[in-house]
Amino acid sequence: MANKITTPTSSRATKTSGIVSLKEKIAYGMGDLGNGFMFDLGQAYLLKFYTDVAGLPPAAAASVFVITKLFDAFMDPLAGTVIDGRRNVGRFGRFRGVMFYSSIALAVLTVFTFLTPGQSEGVNLVYAYVSYMAWGVLYSFTNIPYGSLASVMTQEPIERAKLASFRQAGSVTALLVTGVAFMPIVLAFGSDRVGYAVAAGTMAVVGVLCFFATFRYTREAVPVVRSREKLTVRSFVTTIVTNRPLLVLVVMTIFSISAYNVKTSMIVYFTQYYLGDVRLLPYVNVISIGSSIIGILLIPVLTRLIGKKRTALCGFLLAIVADGLNFVLPTNPVLFTVLFSLSFIGVALPNGITWALVCDVIDFGHWRTGVRREGITYSMFNFSRKIAQSVAGGLAGFGLSAIGYVPNVAQAPEVLAGMKGLQTLYPCLALAAAAIVLGMLYPLTDKKVGELVLETHAREGTPAPLERSPQAGTESNPTTQEKP
Repeated sequence: MANKITTPTSSRATKTSGIVSLKEKIAYGMGDLGNGFMFDLGQAYLLKFYTDVAGLPPAAAASVFVITKLFDAFMDPLAGTVIDGRRNVGRFGRFRGVMFYSSIALAVLTVFTFLTPGQSEGVNLVYAYVSYMAWGVLYSFTNIPYGSLASVMTQEPIERAKLASFRQAGSVTALLVTGVAFMPIVLAFGSDRVGYAVAAGTMAVVGVLCFFATFRYTREAVPVVRSREKLTVRSFVTTIVTNRPLLVLVVMTIFSISAYNVKTSMIVYFTQYYLGDVRLLPYVNVISIGSSIIGILLIPVLTRLIGKKRTALCGFLLAIVADGLNFVLPTNPVLFTVLFSLSFIGVALPNGITWALVCDVIDFGHWRTGVRREGITYSMFNFSRKIAQSVAGGLAGFGLSAIGYVPNVAQAPEVLAGMKGLQTLYPCLALAAAAIVLGMLYPLTDKKVGELVLETHAREGTPAPLERSPQAGTESNPTTQEKP
């Protein structure tokens, strides 16, 4: 075990607190609200911007997502290693300062991604690659410290589930606002080139303000065991391969996030061509995304009753059934929106719970190796999300190319059938795969995490959490559990 020293994560942190104040929970959720105002634009509207405004063929636009997201995926571990390896943390803590200052640069690059030189296809394509890659680098240095922040705010399982709920609430609110407001802002201008840039700039400014709230009103309270050893490729690999729960989450996330992102990428095409009117998009979004708030509100209740893992599995099941029915049943705007909303309610459960599970695998890695490395662990998890986003962006773009999509014309029946498959069937199958991976392979329960946290504190002589939550979620899988 590496030599180590125990230090608080910031000068304001003096104890390992179990309870997080409501103000801090709201402030933490504001971070993903700000994140969504910049990230969701790329997932929901950038493909449409590339194909219909920048004039890129769908396959070329898809290649931007695939290659750029793969590049971003490898940037995440680098960013996590840099953040974990800093010796002079500063008065703002390990994560808060890096998160906020990076968010300002990210906002500027968000606008740049929705610009195009308006030259030849080759020039526009090169600009798309460069601008989106630069955006991805800044996103890594914004999102990784934000995601890691929750693990040093508390080690209480129920409190972490509540933080995950607030984070998911912020994410859904951002998706709701951008889903309702973005296209009307674009359409308010005579030129789509101007409209997209103005809409992106408006959302980016709001995003920075939200990140400032997180920076200002959260606190890093968990003492961190810092290794004296220099971070190397070997230590990075060791951190990953010795954390089986993390590897399971990585595989699960590749399926679940790709399903979610394909749904959000395709819905603007689906409403315009399959439902026949792009002006339906704000109404579909406000109902479906708004409905997912139900799932968010259920997270603390369900995790207390049945645990985080079972809560996530229940959400997967609901989304699988809803998407499957949306594929096999005849489509009309009302029925589609109802089933689409049920799917969003279901997906909100595992999407929210996942953030609490990441905090648990950080504790597991700390217990297993004796060194707490939030940045590396979270960056590896984020690596899986970038791979999933690459799959989603590529599938949507290459899928549109394969089915013969041509922008701004009436689509043939076989093209519409292909759009329906991308919108509903792929998410159904991908979410089913995610549920199988989580249900059969993920070994941690809330009770197990509580035990290993107490054991780690006892071993290191650091203060244990002030209060232990009720031992909810004692589900187990004897064939896959790993005894501490």
